[in-house]
Amino acid sequence: MTDSESGGPEDLEQAAAVFAGLRSRLFGIAYRMLGSAAEAEDLLQDVWLRWQSSDRAAVRDPAAFLATAATRLAINAVQSARVRRETYIGPWLPEPVDTGADPYLGAERGEALEFAVLLLLERLSPTERAAYVLREAFDYPYRQIADIVQLSEVAVRQLVSRARKRVRAERRTPVSAAEQSRLLAAFVTAARSGDLAALEKLLAADVISYSDGGGAVRASHIPVVGAPRVAKYVRAFASHFWTGVDVAWASTNGQTSALLRRDGEVFAVLTVNASPQGIDQVLWMMNPAKITAVSAAP
Repeated sequence: MTDSESGGPEDLEQAAAVFAGLRSRLFGIAYRMLGSAAEAEDLLQDVWLRWQSSDRAAVRDPAAFLATAATRLAINAVQSARVRRETYIGPWLPEPVDTGADPYLGAERGEALEFAVLLLLERLSPTERAAYVLREAFDYPYRQIADIVQLSEVAVRQLVSRARKRVRAERRTPVSAAEQSRLLAAFVTAARSGDLAALEKLLAADVISYSDGGGAVRASHIPVVGAPRVAKYVRAFASHFWTGVDVAWASTNGQTSALLRRDGEVFAVLTVNASPQGIDQVLWMMNPAKITAVSAAP
């Protein structure tokens, strides 16, 4: 009997190679489901353990097996995460990921990766979210999605259709990537100087500013709503917040973000979501545990 047949070193090495080849896609599924790179990495460890201990000789399609394991674990993890987020201090925002090297983060398309969409997906049921992610980001056939989430193909089609309609209905038409970058740069300039008029000109009337400090750093515990209030809020801390701050630009979640550094350390990731009406959302990601993945960006 060979090592491969007995589950020895050769077989384990082959199993690791298969897993490594699919890891990017598995991470992409888990991240879109959870909105957290750290939680996605933990989930992939569980997927690897299942793959390592499985009867791999009986697995006809390793990619399907691993995608199924990742998705089902993610559905359970989403349910647990929702309980934890009920006690989260202040607004919860997705953990930014660096998409400078991989703009699609392991997917055929960049769907369900931008912050605006991830925030909307938080409102879907875990199974609805899984069906949407698998179809819209990874283009899985409906029949395979049905096998993964253990529903009929008809039910899966309804889930995806309902999720798609909800996302489209609740998200305004986004501006181009170039315009989003321009608006972010203009916002940073106006915020640094505390220029109230310039800030109000950039903001949509019903803009919302979210600050995610997670209780670890000083940040607003409630969203700030409306152009006048957001502009005054940003101006109020301009004189001390921006002191000694260097700004670098990065691609996070497929859109331009500003990395704010003080004394060489990234302490915040700032980005905006915008429509033709102006900046709809200002996202201040400041929880130290959630910005480590992009802190090393140049």
